[in-house]
Amino acid sequence: MKNNAITFVRTLMLLFAGALMGIWFSNENLRGNRFFLSGGDKLQRVVKLVHDRYVDSVDIDSLEGKSVNQLLQDLDPHSLYLPPQRAQSINERLDGGFFGVGVEYLMLDDTLYVSQVLPGGPAAKAGIESGDRVIRFNDHNLAGAHLTTGKIDSIFRGGKNTDVQLSVLGPNSSKIKVVKLKRDRVDLSSIDAAYMIAPATGYVKVSKFAATTDRDFKAALKKLKAAGMQKLVLDLRDNGGGYLSAATAMADEFLPAGKLIMFTKGVHEPRTDYFATDSGLFEKGKLAVMINEYSASASEILAGALQDLDRATIVGRRSFGKGLVQEQFPFADGSAVNLTIARYYTPSGRSIQKSYKDGADSYHNELAARMQKGELFSEKSNLDDSLFKQPAKYHTANGRKVFSGGGIMPDVFVPADTTGNTELLYSLSNRQLFMGFVLQKLQAKLAKYRSFDDFSKGFAVNDAMFTDFVVYATKTLKQLDSGQIRQSEKKMCLYIKAFAARFKWGDDGYFKTINESDITLKTAIKCANE
Repeated sequence: MKNNAITFVRTLMLLFAGALMGIWFSNENLRGNRFFLSGGDKLQRVVKLVHDRYVDSVDIDSLEGKSVNQLLQDLDPHSLYLPPQRAQSINERLDGGFFGVGVEYLMLDDTLYVSQVLPGGPAAKAGIESGDRVIRFNDHNLAGAHLTTGKIDSIFRGGKNTDVQLSVLGPNSSKIKVVKLKRDRVDLSSIDAAYMIAPATGYVKVSKFAATTDRDFKAALKKLKAAGMQKLVLDLRDNGGGYLSAATAMADEFLPAGKLIMFTKGVHEPRTDYFATDSGLFEKGKLAVMINEYSASASEILAGALQDLDRATIVGRRSFGKGLVQEQFPFADGSAVNLTIARYYTPSGRSIQKSYKDGADSYHNELAARMQKGELFSEKSNLDDSLFKQPAKYHTANGRKVFSGGGIMPDVFVPADTTGNTELLYSLSNRQLFMGFVLQKLQAKLAKYRSFDDFSKGFAVNDAMFTDFVVYATKTLKQLDSGQIRQSEKKMCLYIKAFAARFKWGDDGYFKTINESDITLKTAIKCANE
């Protein structure tokens, strides 16, 4: 059955490629009553029939995409059709960079603000700074509500060595400076933060497993070891995965040569084993790994290997539960199909893929079901799940019981901290009002801080600043619920400070600030030091 299904998919993929060309063929053979939906060309013929005879105008590309995606989703929730823009976005994210100017931005009051300048990019080399306002691009004004994200991205991104001229106003300045530069490669690091978080203890947050993750992670390890790191806390929370090879390469940094990291297999993919080599940079120090319900795929490969081999203490909450491996098949128009070709298994032989027998919608709502059952707040609620009441089948190298079929269950459970979480807090974050407030209201206050330590000790969100923020937010959200303001006040103050730190010191500054009150992180530090 499975063999037939996959063969059918591959056949339809070829038919879909043919349909892209076939819609331009003559429609003579469709006139009268002689049209037959016959043989193996049904998809191509139906698309052509809709194109030539449907009562209204139809976007054929969109129709084909939806049809193919529905077919793939009926197989499993991770086999997907990707339209060109989405395929490009995903590939850029995992390729570890793009060609462009190298800035992040916000549109505030019809003005384009630079919120971050990416290190090593053309903008950084040309002297553009966070907080600058870009008012012209070449001969075009950059102002007004007509500027969409897509239009701005097309300005800041482009081919290698293409010319860009920006007219820029510095913070609190009325003097325009003209900056000429060429678009070039801008690297996007997989490492959000890497710093010493406690005596002899390093902290590394990995946001994704991309083409450059192995290089980025090795650089972070070397920096921390030079600073005296003997123990490590690795943060994989909210890391949705990426390349399998990046996950196995990171596992190799922690494991001695010859240890099985994982293996993959599928009907058309023979078993492939992945072993550690003898080149690991951190094979002996104490290690704690943090995961949560949004840690998926490659994150689970790494956490599962380190748990099965008793190399690390896994801290946090049960991971997502994705144990399927996809391969991307591109089309000429830039779209692509991500097709599941294999399952992966941890060293003990377990598959952590959760069930998708009830369909894609049920699968994607599974996290909400977990929350309703209280799994994010109680270890007992997790263990009461039927998944974890099965007879002991899988064990770590030292004989500890581990579970399959529903993600990685941590060794040390830490409940989710939802204190202060409200719909208002979500709206403020979603509208990027914390960074907007920093850009428009706090730049002058932040100018005096020369180091993060001075900022961390000296900057505080007092009552007056908090009131200013609430007033600022009402210009966008109009009405703010007073009860939710009181409930979220502590977190709102934390986010104001964290985004102020990001403005001055990038992601390192942001996570250093956010992590100060992180209960899961404090637990992980304790585990790494036991």
